[in-house]
Amino acid sequence: MIPLAAESTPESPGGIAGWATDLMETLGAPGAGLAVALENLFPPLPSEVILPLAGFAASRGDLSLTAAIVWTTIGSVVGALALYYIGAALGRSRTRRLIARIPLVKLEDVDRTEAWFARHGKKAVFFGRMIPIFRSMISIPAGVERMPLGTFVLFTTLGSLIWNTVFVLAGYLLGENWWRVEEYAGLFQKVVIVVVVVAAAYFLVTRLRGRPHRGRHRG
Repeated sequence: MIPLAAESTPESPGGIAGWATDLMETLGAPGAGLAVALENLFPPLPSEVILPLAGFAASRGDLSLTAAIVWTTIGSVVGALALYYIGAALGRSRTRRLIARIPLVKLEDVDRTEAWFARHGKKAVFFGRMIPIFRSMISIPAGVERMPLGTFVLFTTLGSLIWNTVFVLAGYLLGENWWRVEEYAGLFQKVVIVVVVVAAAYFLVTRLRGRPHRGRHRG
């Protein structure tokens, strides 16, 4: 088998791409699934690299397109389940105690978040699987809130299937230019980061303005 990395970019990639390539060359489609499972647990491993690379492997005939999509989706669910159980082990009471120690965060905020997740948890898990940064983390509150396991697995599978299919197909269609997918995905991630930063800044400003001012009492 000719190494996938040999023709993927002008220079043979190392790092994450090289590591994922080695896994797929050794294990085939299950190797892609293993890489994605680890990506859920270690967010610095970007699915935006692993998934198009799996698609490129399929375009070369090194593994089937269907197998690439199925195994990467299995990997997504396995990784998400690990985080779900971490959230479940952490528990609601312990989570509340930890959050209560965070400056400017009130337990009322936690109550509102819990109420929101109770109403929209299915949508949060489904769409969260398609949003950079939140793709992995959404599994933890699902575990904390003890979302029914069957429901969690169903919506995690559906969201992951859509995300994985898009990126694997992109790599499949782009062939040796699979690495360009990461450039466009990076733009999307930057937009998400900006939105998160703006939302966090808004929260801090409104919370600081709402704090009572402590002045000297004049008699």
